Amino acid sequence: MMNLDALMTVLSDMEKVAKALDVEPFSIYFMGGSACILGRYHDRATRDFDFVDLSYPASFGKVLRYLSDFDMLEYESTILPPSYQSRAVKLEQFSYLKLYVLAKEDIIVSKIIRMETKDLEDMDVLIGCSDKALILEIIEEVLLREDLYPSKKQAFLKNLPVFREMYHV
Repeated sequence: MMNLDALMTVLSDMEKVAKALDVEPFSIYFMGGSACILGRYHDRATRDFDFVDLSYPASFGKVLRYLSDFDMLEYESTILPPSYQSRAVKLEQFSYLKLYVLAKEDIIVSKIIRMETKDLEDMDVLIGCSDKALILEIIEEVLLREDLYPSKKQAFLKNLPVFREMYHV
């Protein structure tokens, strides 16, 4: 399990490798537990990095592999609105790679699809310092997505009433 210091060390090493191998700078949008930790939204530990697949070319693999355990999630299978990048927070410690964590509200909405214990723990922490009106906007944006896999949309719709009741959104 990795805490903030361990995650930051991995990212720092990854950035050094990207520079050393002369891999062009690229963006990564972290989500899930790693984003909660990197964004200092929550202080729990995590086993892996979750991030959105931006259709990275194969040449970026030699840099991404330094993340060790990671889940690169294709956009069509994620519960994210098209506008997620506009709210993402840049990790200013990194100057070569463009590393971002999703906004708290985007993380909350992305977790509605599963709502497992660790997701609920993250949501419990994040909801108190989040903009509920923005969460509603994000939910509506997700529901309008035509590129979202039908099975993912169905799972999201199934859990949405429970989320709304639990968090009064």
